[in-house]
Amino acid sequence: MTYSVGTPPFKLYGVADTGSDIVWLQCEPCDPCFNQTSPKFNPSKSSSYKNIPCSSDLCQSVRDSSCNSDNCQYTIKYGDGSHSEGDLSLETLALESTTGRRISFPKTVIGCGTDNTMSFEGQSSGIVGLGGGPVSLITQLGSSIGGKFSYCLLPSSFRESNTTTKLNFGDAAVVSGDDVLSTPIVKKNPAVFYYLTLESMTVGNKRFKYGGSFLGDSEEGNIIIDSGTTLTLLPSDVYSNLESAVSEVVKLNRVDSPIQLLNLCYSLTSDNYDFPIITAHFKGADVKLLPINTFVAVADGVVCLAFTPTQTLPIFGNIAQQNFLIGYDILQKTVSFKPIDCSKV
Repeated sequence: MTYSVGTPPFKLYGVADTGSDIVWLQCEPCDPCFNQTSPKFNPSKSSSYKNIPCSSDLCQSVRDSSCNSDNCQYTIKYGDGSHSEGDLSLETLALESTTGRRISFPKTVIGCGTDNTMSFEGQSSGIVGLGGGPVSLITQLGSSIGGKFSYCLLPSSFRESNTTTKLNFGDAAVVSGDDVLSTPIVKKNPAVFYYLTLESMTVGNKRFKYGGSFLGDSEEGNIIIDSGTTLTLLPSDVYSNLESAVSEVVKLNRVDSPIQLLNLCYSLTSDNYDFPIITAHFKGADVKLLPINTFVAVADGVVCLAFTPTQTLPIFGNIAQQNFLIGYDILQKTVSFKPIDCSKV
């Protein structure tokens, strides 16, 4: 997503992440820095940049905050090993409206990262946390967006192009139409995550219950939806049921996985193979996942099931979310799915 910070406004590209709650960007000077192909933000060149003092309530409200002299410091770590540390600051953040006008939000809490690593590099300057925590962009924008945002994740084949995923806020984020499916958001701790209830899954005509979650057997809010995690992580027993159901239906040659996390891989000699539809039965929403959502190409002629077992937090990841317009309504506590070609949105 694109946004800008500072006075004068400085354009940035951020990775939208519903599983974290800090908006951070790589700042000059940084050491180490990840390879960012677009220019880095220099806070000394912005007249609206202001450090947050350690003693403030704001500093205390942020997880893993600390002090460096009197400046509030943040630290955030991600499941893939990426991390960022730096100054927690107040700065003017601006988004473009649907008419192309820039809308500014003064005194937005941002992280100015001076010690950063990222597993993916390119134009991105950092992460835009869209979770439910106190300093996420969604919480900070609050009533000005009516608690609504949406995104449409492009298929992996578009990732190398200059097309970026569009993020909408407020009235522009309402997902509507006959084919929209909605499921409740369940409030749980830690509040940064959006918890959904997955009741069962179907492969072809074989349906099995979703149970044995790290978050409790078949309870409400047994999986989180996270745009910042690539694969879908399922409890081990659920994953086993899924893998055996898929392997019964798919009549291709199995091959060893070139990637450690992925178990079920096939040799694919043509693009025309008819993979089964996998349906994720969320509470009130039967979301049909096409092969683009369930299989990933990992090498020439090798595709793998884009799910993996976990002993910890189950996650509905971003491959499964591709080519859906996904809307979040924090006030109504719902997530909505609308199948769509995201390259045309």
